[in-house]
Amino acid sequence: MVKFRTVPVPRHPGASGISAKNTSPSGREKRRGVRVNSRVPIIVEWDACGETRRGEAQTRVVGPYGCLVVLPQNLEIDQRIQVTNLVSRQANPAVIVWRGNERAEGWELGIELINPEMGFWGLDL
Repeated sequence: MVKFRTVPVPRHPGASGISAKNTSPSGREKRRGVRVNSRVPIIVEWDACGETRRGEAQTRVVGPYGCLVVLPQNLEIDQRIQVTNLVSRQANPAVIVWRGNERAEGWELGIELINPEMGFWGLDL
């Protein structure tokens, strides 16, 4: 058996990609709000070359400040969009803040609501 020499790497805030302002003294990530697994049907609208495009999706995870969805369209980080909750009929401007892996049903996208409103998701968060 081959033995490999290992050298411990000193840990510091931000080393794992988590900013220091979002970590506690224990190094664990802090969230701005509670997140829950919830399937909320939504419509996402965005501007593409002067035309309004739209796609339907269901949220995977929601929180008071945004959600994770899987959308067939591959939108860009920092792209401005409009999210409409089809249950409550509420609409909110938002921005794409994270793009994950491509799945069979589309792209994982993190969406941050620009004007988070209490009750937007129809859940107590």
